[in-house]
Amino acid sequence: MLNVQNKNSSYFVEWIPNNIKASVCDIPPKGLKMAVAFAGNSTAIQEMFKRVAEYFTAMFRRKAFLHWYTGEGMDEMEFTEAESNMNDLVSEYQQYQDATAEEEGEFDEEEGEYDQ
Repeated sequence: MLNVQNKNSSYFVEWIPNNIKASVCDIPPKGLKMAVAFAGNSTAIQEMFKRVAEYFTAMFRRKAFLHWYTGEGMDEMEFTEAESNMNDLVSEYQQYQDATAEEEGEFDEEEGEYDQ
């Protein structure tokens, strides 16, 4: 597990301790010798979100498949809003990826603003 974390260290922020959990199952699935579960708390998902956003933008500009959704009552503005939300999400992941342990208190204050 340490190798995974070291290899992809840019995605694992220092201010989240114990961000990897792994477990080996005693009873593996039929035909296998071992079963393992892995959970990692990282910012790596942003790369997938970026790819999805790029594909979405390319298709939305060509209005590919849009008629299927507008025919069911959706509005083009909903797609524009979804694209904006996706871009905001990627920006937020980038913000937390670049954060350091000293800045952690600043993010706690921001989270408190949303809880109200």
